Amino acid sequence: MTTTDTAAFAAALSGGGRLLGLDVGTKTIGTALCDAGWSFASPAALIRRTKFTKDKEALAAMVATQGVKGLVVGLPLNMDGSDSPRTQSTRAFARNLADLSLPILLYDERWSTVAAERALIAQDMSRGKRADRIDSAAAAHILQGAIDALVNAVARAAADD
Repeated sequence: MTTTDTAAFAAALSGGGRLLGLDVGTKTIGTALCDAGWSFASPAALIRRTKFTKDKEALAAMVATQGVKGLVVGLPLNMDGSDSPRTQSTRAFARNLADLSLPILLYDERWSTVAAERALIAQDMSRGKRADRIDSAAAAHILQGAIDALVNAVARAAADD
């Protein structure tokens, strides 16, 4: 299942579980992980892109070793919310991950890199170190936004019952 609906994604993961966040770029894939209770997201490994099959193998290995139950993929929408060629590429990337048999949430990533950059600057990190960590920091920002939305969706669903 691939969706942009946080309530449907949360329902597919009714028991919670660890999530893997992805910031998919043309040269790298920034990754982040959250705890099973969806409280906090942390930057994880940076995957340097090669061929899709190798990229997917690296992601599958992370899924297996980290006990991941779902994927959150940053969706690079235009500022007006419309799709761009990069958005279509990311949707195709997510579709190609379907055989990992995990629910996939496409989550709006507008401003994620800017927010991550500001956070790294606030930590007084050098430009060189920021360049190495920005994609995984952006993935953590995307994942944190998604898990906050998921917790709210679960709370709304519980209130409706």
